[in-house]
Amino acid sequence: MRFLRPCLLVLLLAAGAVRADELQEVQRLHAAGQTNEALERARKLVAAAPKDAAMRFQIGVMLAESGRTAEARETFERLVQDYPELPEPYNNLAALKAAAGDYEGARSSLDQALRANPTLATAHENLGDVQVMLALRSYARALQLDPAAAGVPGKLALLRQLLQSSPAR
Repeated sequence: MRFLRPCLLVLLLAAGAVRADELQEVQRLHAAGQTNEALERARKLVAAAPKDAAMRFQIGVMLAESGRTAEARETFERLVQDYPELPEPYNNLAALKAAAGDYEGARSSLDQALRANPTLATAHENLGDVQVMLALRSYARALQLDPAAAGVPGKLALLRQLLQSSPAR
């Protein structure tokens, strides 16, 4: 599943308090491998401007990319509570849920993202990925319950082939 990065204009406009140069500097530090410094700087900026949605989103992205998924998830959960109109935090929250195997939760978060912005292509793509995983689980369960189900093994094989042919992200 794909994460969205905080360089989206909608998020910047919604932030109000964020200055583009501060966000760019945090992103630059993170891209240069100085994630701890970037996080420290971002957290100081958010402490001074707690309604800064773009910087809070950037913190979530950095945490997620650093493997600190519990903290990232908490960050995105707070963002969706504070800014339910923003689709990007829902999308990234869904990616974290899907990575943890919570496909139902991911689907719910993606539904919220698409309610907020029905044209968010990444959320549509991620929803497709989640639906494939849910289909895999359903077909596997059907085969477990009825090993003689003639059509299920072919469907499972097609879905597995689809997943293998998908480019890694």
